[in-house]
Amino acid sequence: MNGAIKPQTAGATRSSQTAARREMIMQAVRRRLARGSLEDFSFADIAADAKIAERTVYRHFPTREALLGAFWTWMQTQGPADEASDAGDAQGGTKAPADFRPMRILLATDAWEPQVNGVVRTLTRVVSEMREMGHIVEVISPDQFKTFPLPTYPEIKVAIGAYEKVQERFKQFEPEAIHVATEGPIGLAARRICVEWKLPFTTSYHTKFPEYISARLPVPVSAGYAYMRWFHGPSGRLMVATPTMRDELTRHGFRNISPWARGVDTVMFRPRRKGEPDVFEGMARPIWVNVGRIAVEKNIEAFARLDLPGTKVIVGDGPQRGDLAARYPDLVFVGTKHGEDLAACYACADCFVFPSLTETFGLVILEAMAAGTPVAAYPAPGPIDIIPGSDAGTLAATPTEGLREACLEALKLDRKTVRAYAERYSWRVCAEEFVRNLQPYPEPEKTRLWRRLRRLARLRRKPLIA
Repeated sequence: MNGAIKPQTAGATRSSQTAARREMIMQAVRRRLARGSLEDFSFADIAADAKIAERTVYRHFPTREALLGAFWTWMQTQGPADEASDAGDAQGGTKAPADFRPMRILLATDAWEPQVNGVVRTLTRVVSEMREMGHIVEVISPDQFKTFPLPTYPEIKVAIGAYEKVQERFKQFEPEAIHVATEGPIGLAARRICVEWKLPFTTSYHTKFPEYISARLPVPVSAGYAYMRWFHGPSGRLMVATPTMRDELTRHGFRNISPWARGVDTVMFRPRRKGEPDVFEGMARPIWVNVGRIAVEKNIEAFARLDLPGTKVIVGDGPQRGDLAARYPDLVFVGTKHGEDLAACYACADCFVFPSLTETFGLVILEAMAAGTPVAAYPAPGPIDIIPGSDAGTLAATPTEGLREACLEALKLDRKTVRAYAERYSWRVCAEEFVRNLQPYPEPEKTRLWRRLRRLARLRRKPLIA
């Protein structure tokens, strides 16, 4: 069999892992019961206590009743709680599966801190989660190079002369899995190296680049998609966030598309607590909030034009701010916010309005929902995959009409239900799915490749003898 895993063995491994996770969940419920009442517990609480993803809890127990029923049944088979064991779990965390093997993962990206956007938040959080999982992650990002500001996007710095330095980073790190996250200079350099050295790699589709370029320059959308197909063509897997985005890219001729869901920080982004200040105090209610870059491709003018009661607030900055401020004096601009200040803007709003038609997901939607704030949006990629059936937001009738009506309907939604929906999303699940999508270089070939490259590098450095 040459070391192949028999189907029965693989099935047994999955069964043991499932049983282990159920046991972790039951132990977490028991610890919570030992500390007090179960009346107000959430799945997020149980997941945090068990140190697993929230979505894993939902996968095993889709409702609160199912979880509690399973718990009482489980309790009948247990002896007294082992306090020493529980304390050890609390200190040391959950153990990795027996078949876990850490990987050396290289991430090449043109989007990284200090940029502020959904792509950066996704990548930084996934890298953090992978490191906590035990993987060794190397990030190649613009802050490690000389850069120049991207025209019309001055806060985005583009790397100069990336190829040689990226090549050296490959040799030094010797990755066994490579992910190229963006299509800029760093992504291009990493892609070129992978193609030339015949290294398997994966890519991801974060931004509707063809539409963005077409909105700013006289470049047809078809030209943008031709470039994107060329860029992602050699990729073993192209990761996308939603089924709608998958279907759209399939229609444009992309292949090897794999799902990669997103997560949200439900600790930072949370409902406003009693006694906490209202950051919009003094403004007429209801407060309608939009968060993001103020640029033409975000379709913020559709929000600005809405005839809504109360106050429309825009959190963020960008090249279109001056124009919108001049033409819509009723808009309130509060600038870019980060961390707790951003979380407070979500939590103190009555509705989050998302007019964009060019997103691949829309991480801000989940951040608003985690704060308990309902979302109104157009039925575009991202919102159309998150909102329907959630009781956490409303969609306009069409991609151009009905946003005002959706906003007014969103005000009627229960904020606790909105928050509960956001708790289903976890960054750990997002990171685990990302790792599963990677295509590691086979061990024997990897070893031979890096040994050969090191030997070639030594030969180039050896001085010629006259």
